[in-house]
This record gives sequence, structure tokens and C-alpha cells, in this order.
Amino acid sequence: MLNITRKLPASTTPADVKLVLPFQLRNKSRLRTTLDTGEEVGLILERGSILRGGDLLLAEDGRVVEVVAEPETVSTVRASEPLALCRASYHLGNRHVALQIGPGWVRYQHDHVLDEMVRGLGLAVTIEEAPFEPEAGAYGGHSHSALAPHALG
Repeated sequence: MLNITRKLPASTTPADVKLVLPFQLRNKSRLRTTLDTGEEVGLILERGSILRGGDLLLAEDGRVVEVVAEPETVSTVRASEPLALCRASYHLGNRHVALQIGPGWVRYQHDHVLDEMVRGLGLAVTIEEAPFEPEAGAYGGHSHSALAPHALG
């Protein structure tokens, strides 16, 4: 089994293979999984590592592995009125829900109870398949959702 033990700094190094994972698995620093080629790999990263779509990893054989955020079932709330979106974000955050924030929308992992709460605030909820890249949090460093164009949508 091939081991992957470190993240690479952002660079122009092209990836040799891809590692496609949902957000829940991109939060694990120890994981047995497979590359897009079907090859089995073991992630042995620094504890507390969170992988984001576009991150580059170095495998022990020298190959560069690109992390891809796997589309998953999410609920997306769009609003043209900023106050309505702020209100929804407040109530979701009050329930400790991880949120991905974009211009005019917020997204969270699908939950029908949360969807009903948001609808009760007068907002529409769209259930869709999309990559989920939530905010890192106030103490977790920068978030790709605000920086990466591929994370918007």
C-alpha cells in the first residue's frame, strides 16, 4: 500500500493522480482509501489536517496527488436580501452547522430538519449534489471557499 505523508505548498506542480473524497473523509488525518486509479493508499498526515479541493499531497514514491472535493448531497440557500441570508447563517451557526459561504448563498450538508428551519425563515432551499468546502472557522486559517473560483457555484 502506498503512503501519503505530507501536503505540498500550492504550486504549479501538475498532479499525477487524484484523490476524490467527501468533506467528512477530508477531515481525517489517518485514512485508508483509494486513488482515482483504484490504487490503495494510506493517508498519514499531521493531526488536525483538513484537506481541501485542490490541495496537493506527496506520496512516498514521489508522485503528486491532487485532492478533489467529491460532490455530495448539500442544501444551498440563496437570497438576494443580505439580511435574510445573515439571519439564516446566524441560526445555522447557532446549531454549530458547518457552512460554505459564497456571494448570495450559503451551503451545508443536507439535513431535512435544517431545511425546514431555513424555509421557516422565508428562504428557499435547493437540495443538490455539489462539492462541500465549509469555512475553516475563526481559528482554523483561511477558507478556500472565499478564494477558489472552483468552489463557487
